[in-house]
Amino acid sequence: MTRSDVKFGVVVFPGSNCDHDCYYVLKNILNQEVQFFWHKETSIADVDALILPGGFSYGDYLRCGAIARFSPIMKAVIEFANKGGVVLGICNGFQILCETGLLPGVLLRNKSLKFICDYVYLRVENNSNPFTSEYTQGEVIKIPIAHGDGNYFADAETINRLEQNRQIVFRYSDVNGIITDGANPNGALHNIAGIINEAGNVLGMMPHPERASDEILCHTDGKKMFESVIKNLIHEKVFN
Repeated sequence: MTRSDVKFGVVVFPGSNCDHDCYYVLKNILNQEVQFFWHKETSIADVDALILPGGFSYGDYLRCGAIARFSPIMKAVIEFANKGGVVLGICNGFQILCETGLLPGVLLRNKSLKFICDYVYLRVENNSNPFTSEYTQGEVIKIPIAHGDGNYFADAETINRLEQNRQIVFRYSDVNGIITDGANPNGALHNIAGIINEAGNVLGMMPHPERASDEILCHTDGKKMFESVIKNLIHEKVFN
């Protein structure tokens, strides 16, 4: 993919450890402009999309993402999202988005009470959004996870709303796309691995697409996510 005028920002918190992974994929593999935003900054200027990366922000004290939610940068992130800016939260980033209220629900301790680092299969439940348009509906992809608190939970009303609005973007499945308890690594309700907000511009997911975007790793299923965002942003720039 050739260089475009799409500009990404990667928010860095104390304890982030996937910030450089995201930066590398965007800049070195997809040839996009990208810059870091430190958690103490109070403004976000001149970017088209933001990524809240994985890691252990503030050491995961109190609750995953609970302290990061109060970082100075988050006021600007929330304003950016509320104005329609594209925001992707990966793993700890997903937890932070839930803590801010940009996404509903909460991520609890894994059902096993153990940290899990492994590859999982995901079924694409909704490809009609800026994050998954390059996937086919129902496509099964292989993406790694690395978390101790990935057990998605919400009240029944919220879950019903997510189902009805097609806000569930990814579910844990087996290699054939069958949704089973055995394919669920953390106990998440309805095998939820990733959701989107009602406006469709904020996505949170526990698996790490940035760790499945480089051919040297022998897994590139995550690359399509970033390509989807880039192509949708370019289209928006051209026609708006």
